[in-house]
Amino acid sequence: MQHDLPQNALSLGADIRALRRARGLTLADTAQALGRSVGWLSQVERDKSEPSITDLRQIAACFDVPMSILFRHEAAPADEAGFIVRADARRPIGSSVAGLVEELLSPDLTDDFEMVHSTFQPHSRIREAVTRPTQEVGYVLSGELEIEINGTAHSLSVGDSFRIRGEPFRWANRTADPAVAIWVIAPPVY
Repeated sequence: MQHDLPQNALSLGADIRALRRARGLTLADTAQALGRSVGWLSQVERDKSEPSITDLRQIAACFDVPMSILFRHEAAPADEAGFIVRADARRPIGSSVAGLVEELLSPDLTDDFEMVHSTFQPHSRIREAVTRPTQEVGYVLSGELEIEINGTAHSLSVGDSFRIRGEPFRWANRTADPAVAIWVIAPPVY
């Protein structure tokens, strides 16, 4: 069965629009932060204008994402585009928190949620609790992970899962082996 995707669902412009909207920013707010016109940004989001490398650096900085998220790594075969993400074609996402590698499992940034493959390096952790207006569910695929939710620490092993609904949380991998988890976050925070 063939599904029709919106024309620009797999485009750079659609990704930029999704990042902007996920942060609750208007075209005017974002254009001002970039030092560009609203018209220019609107054209970029509609794929009518192509941003330069310098523009992409500024856009990534504005949204606090790695620049690599704005690039397609592997072109998917036509019958897979928008539906399938191969393991070697995942895009890195998230901030540059030491010890955490995050990859987008969804085909693009246009969904109402994000699905993330997170690898927590040995002996890594975030020091400050994070609070965000999201609902998050995680599932541990390998290793051991400590999740502190609302001040209570929970030790998780393979097959365990967790849910966070706007509570402050932080994570730690206190072992000598990497821990891997799948996170689903709504709305997306990229």
